[in-house]
Amino acid sequence: MVNEGFKPDNRQEAILDILKDGREEGRPWGYANPKRMEEQLDIRRQYINRSLRGLVDAGWVEKVNRGLYRFVTDPREE
Repeated sequence: MVNEGFKPDNRQEAILDILKDGREEGRPWGYANPKRMEEQLDIRRQYINRSLRGLVDAGWVEKVNRGLYRFVTDPREE
């Protein structure tokens, strides 16, 4: 269930941007791992994981497998 009242912080917004990267150009998008996020954002892994947990708890992102996350929805776009 998606928490539509969830307000992502700046780090979570950056993670959402990575997950959405390529969507406008028709390239594959929606999946990423913490390593890719860490490299692109230059943020320590522990902070990436904490932010991802918040997004998963809100239902905006789904943990597909160990170390792989998938964008689910951004209710602000609907």
